[in-house]
Amino acid sequence: MTPQLKIVARLFALLALMGLSGCNLVVMSPSGDIARQQADLIIVSTVLMLIIIVPVIFLTLFFAWRYRGSNTNAPYDPEWHHSTRLEVIIWSAPLAIIIALGAVTWISTHKLDPYRPLDRIDARRAVSAEVKPINVEVVALDWKWLFFYPDYGIATVNEMAAPVDVPINFKITASSVMNSFYVPALAGMIYAMPGMETKLHAVINKPGEYEGLSSNYSGDGFSHMRFKFHGVDQAGFDQWVARVKQNGTALNRDAYLKLEKPSAKEPVRYYASVEDGLYRAVLNMCATPGKMCMDEMMHIDMAGGAGTESQGNRARLEHDNRHAGEGGHGASAAPAATFPATGNPSRTDEPAEGINDRTGSQPQTTNQHMHEPGQQGGAAPSQLNNDPPALTPGQTPTKP
Repeated sequence: MTPQLKIVARLFALLALMGLSGCNLVVMSPSGDIARQQADLIIVSTVLMLIIIVPVIFLTLFFAWRYRGSNTNAPYDPEWHHSTRLEVIIWSAPLAIIIALGAVTWISTHKLDPYRPLDRIDARRAVSAEVKPINVEVVALDWKWLFFYPDYGIATVNEMAAPVDVPINFKITASSVMNSFYVPALAGMIYAMPGMETKLHAVINKPGEYEGLSSNYSGDGFSHMRFKFHGVDQAGFDQWVARVKQNGTALNRDAYLKLEKPSAKEPVRYYASVEDGLYRAVLNMCATPGKMCMDEMMHIDMAGGAGTESQGNRARLEHDNRHAGEGGHGASAAPAATFPATGNPSRTDEPAEGINDRTGSQPQTTNQHMHEPGQQGGAAPSQLNNDPPALTPGQTPTKP
């Protein structure tokens, strides 16, 4: 190799090392057994695929060099069209790799199911019957994380802790939009969805402070939706619980509704006590007073419905308009800017299509088209903007 090529190679290696120096390889060097098994699965899958990828790349370069136009010693056989030996190699090698990948994927999919309780602490130790798991209920808020510890009666915001080598049972939900709960050093990411509960079983094997985040874009404050996960020994965990109880306040419905409002870069908060049933109310989207819980609604549906007398439940079932009168950060805003269908003014300065001025008057043709069958566009018919009249017992609904 010439001196110039050696210099270029060394500079390239230096640049590569400088680029890798800022990488955080926590996914491939985790501190929890579940994340460790997932990292091993990535390595095994990559190696299996490289078994076919590397020879293909090598043979591509070799054939390009071996049968180049200037190599007159290479055999030339324009009539060649088939080789059973090559066919066997070409098809058997990928088939074997696909079978191996399928077997690994099948086993790992069941073994690393996040809903499956842990059967081991690490590769050398099984979960003993004497070990009591830590239960954590997670709520993804806008844009912060709320953690309930039901066994200890405490809650925290943007900070959680767990003892080393103790299984953790997570129950995960969200208050408004979908997020994804992710501690790379602990386990894979699990979605948090409103009105639903997902689960995750994991364990941390090394003490330390780890980063937790939302890995699913959820709006304005998404970039700062992070928290600290502390892996400590049992004594350190007991001290952490005592500190939360000593420095925390009470978390009741009113405090939760204030906390639930969108906010970014929220500091760590401690709650020494939690109102009974608060997580259940958040999960069933009935933390706001007067709202019907989803499990109550499902019970009514399972029983065959409540008939016409359940019309009063409609207002109690509207869960997606909690912040309709608020802007992204508490500013006043008009709900449902669909003037004139709802009667609310538009949030923008641009008039809506079919509107002549700011007063909401419409061309005469629009009103005519509203009553012509088969026509598209125009404002919604007036009967769609009003609640249907209540039905008396024995009365059947009629079509308009």
